Amino acid sequence: MVRLADTPESLRPFLEQLECPTYNEQPWVEPPPLDQCRVAIISTAGLQERGDRPFTLGSDMSALGQGDYRVIGGQTPANEIVMSHVSTNFDRSGFQQDINVAFPIDRLRELAGDGVIGSVADFHYSFMGASSPEQMKPAVDRLIPLLKQDAVDVVLLVPI
Repeated sequence: MVRLADTPESLRPFLEQLECPTYNEQPWVEPPPLDQCRVAIISTAGLQERGDRPFTLGSDMSALGQGDYRVIGGQTPANEIVMSHVSTNFDRSGFQQDINVAFPIDRLRELAGDGVIGSVADFHYSFMGASSPEQMKPAVDRLIPLLKQDAVDVVLLVPI
């Protein structure tokens, strides 16, 4: 992650003025015991399966991103998952060395194998973190039924 002091002078005022939204609701449900939970990953690293449409800037450059997500199959080989995050300030070297930095699928499989979690979901999801939460909300609303359909109890959010 780039420090604000290391960003170009022209970008700093924009980043400093980004509003952090507040939410009046805090939905919460108690999941089953972890060793019975089905877990899915949601990453904000702008990941996609090779051949899927890449993340791009929205038509309004000030909006940063489209707010949508990509589906990543649970059995997709690591070399078939690519990063199309649009931020030029994003350091991709960790992801290139080990996918688990941004998409810890191998760690989840190990936890399931050890009985720490119940199972790994069939599908996982990635957003592009440069999108504003307001832009992501409609996509999240569409994502919730997919998580329910996959019987997901817990989501591992990997903010990048």
